[in-house]
Amino acid sequence: MAGRYHEVMFTPPVLEAQRHAHGGAASVPPQPANDPLGEDEAAFIRERDSFYLATVSPTGWTYLQHRGGEAGFLRVLGPGRLGFADYQGNRQLISTGRLGADDRVSLFLMDYPQRTRLKIIGHASVLDAREHPELLASLAGPRERRITERLFLIDVVSFDWNCPKHITPRYTAAEVNASVAGLHARIRELEGALAARTEISANQKQNPTKV
Repeated sequence: MAGRYHEVMFTPPVLEAQRHAHGGAASVPPQPANDPLGEDEAAFIRERDSFYLATVSPTGWTYLQHRGGEAGFLRVLGPGRLGFADYQGNRQLISTGRLGADDRVSLFLMDYPQRTRLKIIGHASVLDAREHPELLASLAGPRERRITERLFLIDVVSFDWNCPKHITPRYTAAEVNASVAGLHARIRELEGALAARTEISANQKQNPTKV
């Protein structure tokens, strides 16, 4: 856990819960304002094709939304900044509207096959894609640009890697296909050999060799 994440999340009620459950609480020394992303975090983010985004309403209710795209659609713009293109959707604009009142966000990124998760907190801003063509070009490919309405920029405050406990490995269709490609090739090979032997056997029955 990066130090700033520790400091932000371990509020007095959390520390009290730790003391009640474990007889003691974590010590939280003063931390820098932000923890920059390292190469491990950047590489993990670039490999993801989805993540979950949480925002907070003025009434205190959180809202969790799934975001997906091609692997790497959540772009690492620097050690302290992330960005992604916001595509056309159901026009509810819940996350967008909430960020106008409270810019705090939490991102949850999962690698199910490797049972790894990365949590990121930061401050987000939303821009009109029509007004920022250069940024749009850096956050979306030619195909995605046609359906992009907004651009999200996230200034990272801190992050935390979680343990793999209780994460059930899950695989995409592409990952499953890749893992069984060798089996399918072997099956085709055996089917071809079987078909050839069947054809030879059939020919021998039709044209028995005279002794």
